[in-house]
Amino acid sequence: MSGHSKWANIKRRKGAVDAKKGKVFFKLIKEITVAARLGGADPDGNPRLRSAIAAGRAENMPKENVERAIKKGAGGTDGVVYDEILYEGYGPGGVAVLVETMTDNRNRTVGEVRFFFAKAGGNMGESGCVSWMFDKKGQILIEKSLIEEDKLMEMALEAGAEDVIDDDNVFQVLTAPEDFNAVREVLEAAKLTFVEAGVAMIPKTVVEVPDEKTAKSLMRLLDNLEDNDDVQHVHANFDISDEIMEKIS
Repeated sequence: MSGHSKWANIKRRKGAVDAKKGKVFFKLIKEITVAARLGGADPDGNPRLRSAIAAGRAENMPKENVERAIKKGAGGTDGVVYDEILYEGYGPGGVAVLVETMTDNRNRTVGEVRFFFAKAGGNMGESGCVSWMFDKKGQILIEKSLIEEDKLMEMALEAGAEDVIDDDNVFQVLTAPEDFNAVREVLEAAKLTFVEAGVAMIPKTVVEVPDEKTAKSLMRLLDNLEDNDDVQHVHANFDISDEIMEKIS
């Protein structure tokens, strides 16, 4: 089970997604703006922008917000330059954690990320220390209630997906990064809505979180990282049993 999609399910179960919708929109707007600035305002010729817009749709971002961010990025009017930096480390229980950031102040960001790791009893590592444990994949999460597995499997694989996985209460559609947009467009045309859609770092193996104390510390670390304005995405290779999740939810 992918730590990334497992975590998406946990967040939905805890009701954290709606509570942090403003934060999610802020980060998506930043990604759309940078994508438009680097690759132009036309999604057809800018795969990164297409992916960012798809992520916005999955979060029900208003169309006018997307258009405003594209215009801002293409015009380069705000004068802010963002650096994209990947931080790596280990969280509680030896869970590998990747932190994708987009920041206008490297010193601030690295200090805050390091603080969150230390506070949770984990530690930041050198570049490459855990990234080898993950594969970059397109990922689309769809609620099981929306479609039968066989039908989704046939549709997704025909469109170019690599796999469809039954993952808790969602189906996880995985693609090569370059095939993500093509598969997404086919599923959107079938009127399916997504829990999440984007290019993610999918763990090759997962670490079982052994107890409630470790799970609480890990969730606190991941929540603190995701809540930080400079952090765009967090990926981790963990699995938490339903029994432990019930205790900490």
